[in-house]
Amino acid sequence: MTATSILTVTPAAAQSVSDAQSEASLSVVMEFLSNTAPDKVEAAAERLVAPDATYISLNVDNPELQKIIPWTGTNYGPRAFSGLFLQLADYWETEDFTITDQIASGEDVAIFGRFTYRSLELDHVFTSPFSIHAKVRDGKMTYFQFMEDTYASASSFRQSGSWTVKTPEETAPFTVGAE
Repeated sequence: MTATSILTVTPAAAQSVSDAQSEASLSVVMEFLSNTAPDKVEAAAERLVAPDATYISLNVDNPELQKIIPWTGTNYGPRAFSGLFLQLADYWETEDFTITDQIASGEDVAIFGRFTYRSLELDHVFTSPFSIHAKVRDGKMTYFQFMEDTYASASSFRQSGSWTVKTPEETAPFTVGAE
């Protein structure tokens, strides 16, 4: 078997992006993130999310992960945005949410950071890096993709059990998770 690259790099198209457009896009995303508390998120989503916006949370479509974290997958409209944060408050207590980097170029916004959550049912604490890619048009988010360490977040609900994992041929099987 020959190794092939999984990364294809293509030259970026030349574009002229105004600083004002970039700042406006970043402002919309940051305003939304500043208003994700259960008592504020529905109004923020109605105000800042386009009616046909796409929200991708953690994975495009993974029914098994969706059993653990119901908002996982691709959803649409302002209610997808607010619903996620309303459900999140039923699963975890946010102990920390830190944004470390913000990048905007025209309609595209990238946010990076880390958060610490405590699962409400099992009192498990975990910290995860996160990344967000958002698109903003005419003052409304039209796309939002949120990525985190799904192994850590799903594991915060693990009550018992383990996996035996087999990776490359030269690696012996090993067990992960608590018994």
